Amino acid sequence: MAQGSLLRGLNPEQLAAVTLPARPALILAGAGSGKTRVLTTRIAWLISNGMVSPAGVMAVTFTNKAAKEMLTRLAAMLPLPVRGMWVGTFHGLCNRFLRAHWKLSGLPQGFQILDSADQLSAVKRVIKAMNLDEERYVPKQVTWFIAGQKEDGLRPKDVEVRDELTRVMVQVYQAYEEQCQREGVVDFAELMLRTYELMRDNAALREHYQHRFRHILVDEFQDTNKLQYAWLKMFAGPQAAIFAVGDDDQSIYAFRGAQVGNMAAFEREFRVEQVIKLERNYRSYGNILDSANELIAHNRKRLGKNLRTEAGAGEPVRVYEATSDFAEAQWFVEEAQQLHRDGTPRHEIALLYRSNAQSRVLESALFNAGIPYKVYGGLRFFERAEVKHALAYLRLIENANDDTSFLRVVNFPTRGIGARTVEQLQDAARASGRSLAQSAGALSGKGGANVQAFVNLIDAMRDATRGLTLREIIEHMLHACGLVDFYKTDKEGKDRLENLEELVNAAEAFVTQEGFGRDAVALPVDEQGAAQQAPDAETGEIMSPLAAFLTHASLEAGDNQAQAGQDAIQLMTVHSAKGLEFDAVFITGLEEGLFPHENSLADHDGLEEERRLMYVAITRARQRLYLSFSQTRLLHGQTRYNVKSRFLDELPERCLKWITPRTQGFGSGFAREYQQAWQRGSGLGGIVGAGRVQPRAASITPRAAPSHGLRMGQSVFHTKFGEGVIVTLEGSGEDARAQVNFGRHGMKWLALSVAKLTPVN
Repeated sequence: MAQGSLLRGLNPEQLAAVTLPARPALILAGAGSGKTRVLTTRIAWLISNGMVSPAGVMAVTFTNKAAKEMLTRLAAMLPLPVRGMWVGTFHGLCNRFLRAHWKLSGLPQGFQILDSADQLSAVKRVIKAMNLDEERYVPKQVTWFIAGQKEDGLRPKDVEVRDELTRVMVQVYQAYEEQCQREGVVDFAELMLRTYELMRDNAALREHYQHRFRHILVDEFQDTNKLQYAWLKMFAGPQAAIFAVGDDDQSIYAFRGAQVGNMAAFEREFRVEQVIKLERNYRSYGNILDSANELIAHNRKRLGKNLRTEAGAGEPVRVYEATSDFAEAQWFVEEAQQLHRDGTPRHEIALLYRSNAQSRVLESALFNAGIPYKVYGGLRFFERAEVKHALAYLRLIENANDDTSFLRVVNFPTRGIGARTVEQLQDAARASGRSLAQSAGALSGKGGANVQAFVNLIDAMRDATRGLTLREIIEHMLHACGLVDFYKTDKEGKDRLENLEELVNAAEAFVTQEGFGRDAVALPVDEQGAAQQAPDAETGEIMSPLAAFLTHASLEAGDNQAQAGQDAIQLMTVHSAKGLEFDAVFITGLEEGLFPHENSLADHDGLEEERRLMYVAITRARQRLYLSFSQTRLLHGQTRYNVKSRFLDELPERCLKWITPRTQGFGSGFAREYQQAWQRGSGLGGIVGAGRVQPRAASITPRAAPSHGLRMGQSVFHTKFGEGVIVTLEGSGEDARAQVNFGRHGMKWLALSVAKLTPVN
């Protein structure tokens, strides 16, 4: 592609970013501003102008989907093969690095990657081997602890021990590391940490890669954690031009360790001379963008930018106040049906919520209306039980010493190997310092014979599949190990068998896409039958298609799989919506304590992240944006009386259209529902706020309205605490008092003889 056509269509800010000189650069790329185009065009421009060779570029992103999109675009822009370029996720590039330097990194050549479920299983084995109480040392929490330490770049010896709990956790961390090293497996965090340590401790290797990668491009820089930033600095030599693209206003993954401050640190540490802001939005109309801009302006810790568009103001942002979560759900169904009748495809309608617990009533309303919907981010293909069983058998064919895979399928399908036998096998393995498969001969009796038969089965499958294609290996394994026969008699066997068939299809597609060819064998043999494989021209690694496919399965387990099917409305959490866009977006549950979440209300940084989350939600919408909140909500088994979210007060009035009167408060309709509930003796199940009110006895009937004129469920205004909702009324005359939920100020008991509560009519 000629240079002129390469740059054609770029706006001035995009053009400035693409054609920057070879020096560190920070690109603030707002939502919908074309950052992927800027990244790929920058790479193509550098190569086309002879400023760097394809081998001298490293581009890092966070999802396999984004990496594949970049490679696809580059292939269309450049008249040369791009498959060998270092374009991928952090974990994918680390895997590539460690495969090339497995000896230096202290790993076996065919090391395997533990996904999150396998890592949890491995931690459980360590806890059991150490005779620790799982109720005190919860495996999931221990797993998070280990991952957190690794993401901070800390080995067990580096962790500061402040109490007994931490001391034991560090011991588990140490034992877990030894177990992984013995079995030749690594978890995701280990991929990053081991790569970082090898670069840090090996000067010759570090200089090689720093000299090679003169241009490093990083997508979604705001999502980097401490270790990822340190990793990048290892690869960046003194002359490196790091091209960091990100949006601090969309940093929403602090719970995963992301540090929004990395962007400011990068600007300072790399002495960035010019920050380019991509502020022209190609996605949304003006009212949507103005709402996003004014909302995020309330955050103090930001680098600052304002989205703009040339598409016009568009429809106003509609705000709906419902009396209950059921009414909110019904309103959504009616609006979605109207949008669909007006020509909007269902898959272009997204319903976003802050908490998964909100989805139940929404799903129920859609189901009752007969409207197809899909909960985005459900169980992924490689995480389904039958698929994980099959992958475990494949891992054992590739590496018989993978104890995690061994334990997963040693008695599945059942073959007479009970928990006691497995425990004895683990004891024998620990005593000898060998793997479970290597220790099978140490057991006697029927249990020992059954374990040996399982080991023999794995060995037989390995021998039978030598020299076969990847598809043939999987097909042979599925029948030989008994999975196909087992699922033929299983209650849900039809669906599970279809998933196993899809695994074969996935493998076939993988070998074609990765350039192995349909007939590539997993373990090539020479004329004498000895295993052989030519080293990769780029990395020097020796890796069979089976090993590559197992690595692919582990790395892909974190990505959402595309699902074909009927046109359906998309339901998802706001976190899941990051990176997506839709014609019409509904953001529900905009209430204090829900969005922003109650856990963030006492923490300034937490509240700023919640606002960034709302910003992300708003900027998912192309044409229409709907916001809703409910006066009452049944959540976690309790009825909550709500104050509308502060975020609604932070939006520009000129952009909003209130579908119901904003001053409605808790109107007569709600009051009647409330009163009738008590008259039926059902109550409302108690109230959740800063405190909880127990349900009243069924025999109690409502009293006549007291002289102060206030009622439960009514919206009121206090000069100090602002707007709130009356949760409880007690006493009369001088002794009358009210419990009021003031949202951000919490629950307050007020004496009505003193407090000035003004009804919000």
